[in-house]
Amino acid sequence: MKNPQLDAQGRLQHLLTTEGLPKAVMEQILDTAASFVGVTERDVKKVPLLRGKSVFNLFFENSTRTRTTFEIAAKRLSADVINLNISTSSTAKGESLLDTIDNLSAMHADMFVVRHAQSGAAHLIAQHVASHVHVINAGDGRHAHPTQGLLDAYTIRHYKQDFTRLTVAIVGDVLHSRVARSLIHALTTLGTPEVRVIGPSTLLPTEVGRLGVRVCRDMREGLAGADVIVMLRLQNERMKGPLLPSAQEYAKSYGLTPEKLALAKPDAIVMHPGPMNRGVEIDSAVADGRQSVILPQVTFGIAVRMAVMSLLGSH
Repeated sequence: MKNPQLDAQGRLQHLLTTEGLPKAVMEQILDTAASFVGVTERDVKKVPLLRGKSVFNLFFENSTRTRTTFEIAAKRLSADVINLNISTSSTAKGESLLDTIDNLSAMHADMFVVRHAQSGAAHLIAQHVASHVHVINAGDGRHAHPTQGLLDAYTIRHYKQDFTRLTVAIVGDVLHSRVARSLIHALTTLGTPEVRVIGPSTLLPTEVGRLGVRVCRDMREGLAGADVIVMLRLQNERMKGPLLPSAQEYAKSYGLTPEKLALAKPDAIVMHPGPMNRGVEIDSAVADGRQSVILPQVTFGIAVRMAVMSLLGSH
């Protein structure tokens, strides 16, 4: 079966998920991103790779950070960027998702960056658009957030170089996390020998082990000897109800403190896709400490999104 993300020549046509994305394509994205990291440090931060192209940011769900980094990335590639607050526009008036896409395509859109609460929305759009239009999934439901997974992979590669020697621990609300899924698929494709997920049973998908990860319910077991620790946001809106006793109880068992961090390797790095709940899943002493690479992740995110857009826009 043809991969819907690749064109007939095997080049990236859409970025919808890290699942099934070939290793060579992932490495091409990471290598291209490395060349863009330097651009962000120059006085003139623009390159002309997408000059004359129109990128539409379609955010049916709020996300300041992701939308802003996509906007910066597109502008640094010299694209024309149109931000649409869809919740207050046509779909609120009853227009269907694909009607909205058709109307925007008639305005000569070259690329859609889509965030949507429904899993599969980006795939639906990708199947619908003309062959010269590209779709990037900026998060769909609980399903996938591929650029976040790739920027996390880029961050790990930047600090640790070789995926094939690493133990990566992903801690927290894996059940609701599209970031965790995208990162797990990226890490296993890139050859990481041990990926652990750590959390209470109520916050782990029932069949998460099938993704090729080691499931740990105890923080000490999960962090022992880890090279990389990825803390996930506790989705506060889902904290009520039967999943957890309280944020305080959760913090005691699964919050990352300096004491728990000491269980990992001395040169372990700490990551967090943001936004952070300080004092719940991560202590400020860790978030602001010498092992934290949380702010560099944001910087690398712009370079990774530039890489994806430039590869899509090059054909």
